[in-house]
Amino acid sequence: MDLNEAKKRIAKLRHEIDRHRYLYHVKDKPDISDAALDSLKHELQKLEEQFPSLITSTSPTQRIGGKALEKFAKVAHSSPMLSLTDAFDDEEIQAWEDRLARLVSKSELSDGYFAELKMDGLAIALVYKNGELFKAATRGDGKVGEDVTANIKTINAIPLKLNSSLKYFAKASKGEFEVRGEVFMTKESFEAINREQKKNNQPLFANPRNAAAGSIRQLDPKITAARKLDFVVYETTTDLGQTEHHQEHDIANSLGFKILEQNKLCSSIKSVIEFHSNWEKKRKSLSFEIDGVVVVVDNEKTRAKLGVVGKAPRGMIAYKFTPEQVTTIVKDIKVQVGRTGTLTPVALFEPVVVAGSRVSKATLHNQDEIERKDVRIGDTVIIQKAGDVIPEVVRVLKNLRPSGTKPWQMPHKFEGVKVIRKEGEAAHKVLDRKLTSVRLRELQHFAGKNGFDIEGLGPKIIEQLYNKNLVKNFVDIFKLKVEDLKPLERFADKSAQNIIDSINKSKTIELGRFINAIGVPMVGEETAFDLAEHFGNIHDLMNAQYEEINKVYGIGERVARSIVDFFAEAETKDSIRGLLSAGVRITNPERAARSGPLKDKTFVFTGGLETMTRGEAEDKVRKLGGDASSSVSRETDYVIAGSEPGSKFDKAQKLGIKIISEQDFLKMI
Repeated sequence: MDLNEAKKRIAKLRHEIDRHRYLYHVKDKPDISDAALDSLKHELQKLEEQFPSLITSTSPTQRIGGKALEKFAKVAHSSPMLSLTDAFDDEEIQAWEDRLARLVSKSELSDGYFAELKMDGLAIALVYKNGELFKAATRGDGKVGEDVTANIKTINAIPLKLNSSLKYFAKASKGEFEVRGEVFMTKESFEAINREQKKNNQPLFANPRNAAAGSIRQLDPKITAARKLDFVVYETTTDLGQTEHHQEHDIANSLGFKILEQNKLCSSIKSVIEFHSNWEKKRKSLSFEIDGVVVVVDNEKTRAKLGVVGKAPRGMIAYKFTPEQVTTIVKDIKVQVGRTGTLTPVALFEPVVVAGSRVSKATLHNQDEIERKDVRIGDTVIIQKAGDVIPEVVRVLKNLRPSGTKPWQMPHKFEGVKVIRKEGEAAHKVLDRKLTSVRLRELQHFAGKNGFDIEGLGPKIIEQLYNKNLVKNFVDIFKLKVEDLKPLERFADKSAQNIIDSINKSKTIELGRFINAIGVPMVGEETAFDLAEHFGNIHDLMNAQYEEINKVYGIGERVARSIVDFFAEAETKDSIRGLLSAGVRITNPERAARSGPLKDKTFVFTGGLETMTRGEAEDKVRKLGGDASSSVSRETDYVIAGSEPGSKFDKAQKLGIKIISEQDFLKMI
């Protein structure tokens, strides 16, 4: 066979193999036996070995290939992969619809809701370029995930190139096209992998989700391939003309992806509740695990208008099944301290398995929560997984309470330091940031995943370095040398060098991540990135006045005051100067324009917008030189009133602030 003949035969083989892959793994309608399909694959592999110049990245033979990775690269998502708010009963799902009805008109909700079985797997974003799989990434923190393309290629339910014989291909194959979905493991595959783990004297996986997540994060794609993972699409993010969410599923299916046929378009919340109830009873009959139903406002325009609150879209909700509950005995209640000095009581109990995983402790949140539930040491309690994730104490079985138990109280001192509780706050705190436990939490957070993400420098290593007086503050981390680490227990030349290399690699950090790493009180990850985008660099943030910080969207008076006080501290200034002197390089986001048609003007948005989300509108304001604030004050120049404006509209009227429509705002920009 010459090159030209081989080219023709290879093209036919690839087309036929992919057609049977689609029938088997997507449509669940195999047309030939496994042995026959293996024979076709074998012929293709032999031809490609004979004519290596004809190998392409989308060939079926390339689903498992290449060397194992050393680590996963980071990938920024085209748009945030948002988390969902949870509802746990019929009243909560009805309350969700009631909230929506206050934000949009009834007619805008008339298209109903798309109810989807909530897969218990791992969220993945797939990006296709010119019709071929280009990149696959995990959700990560919602903004940045990990590149797992090599592992995703091993999943037969995922096409390496879009189906060209069906509708929408012409549009989807031009430029980039993205779908998002869930990687999961069937119950049968889960049982098989645990049999293999047991046979090899390796730890068993707790549940299919745990197994799927662990499989996707294998550095060697061959291991992932052996796990027999599956994939279904739940969202098409690229605009191909869809006006309703259920059409996104149709589009994905048309292009060769598996969707869940059980999903249903519901005309009302009553219909959603019936769908949920039906599948809660039938969930055991499925070949895969589900933990609830995702309910989506079907009309795309209405859902966009509803916008996002925090990290969750208003127009979607996770309607969870009743969590599995078990009973156990509280052996003790211990106090843990956080990086800001907040004390949290934690119940320790006899280990029990709940919702598929083994747990031995649960947070009791604060003194008020303990008193409300009346939890005491020795009590028999019912625990469950809140959202099938976090263990929580539901209630105490007081009939089983031993005699002589006493109500639990927060200690007056913690590690010798006075415990205080400020008026109006639920939390008890210690205010000494030099306290060993507090300093350790600060350092562990600083080096951790949401901070500098220093590989190998985990909590135990940080504690070891602290106890050996090698690391007492942030700057000390960047002063470490190989010679400092080699004498320590369990360190050798290579492991010591690896950590120093990791520290050096981490020296370049994006501003938002840096702000989060240094632990500004009352500032979480999301607020840290908002501050980064607003101020543009660390120096402007450090020197910002209270009024300027209070203008940042989502930051109220208490948080603004906390930020000002933190950066005014001499210790904070010395720490940041020390980090910069130690070689830390903070990369700044593109700063909002300081010139433009909206220069020096402050805008506040209230009510629903038709042409864009509130976040998009605020981004436009900042890019055109203005400021977008979440609250109305005398410094506000314009209030843009959308449909059904709230209390900000009333306050603007009282203060005499100019109120304009969305159309007037569009003319300004």
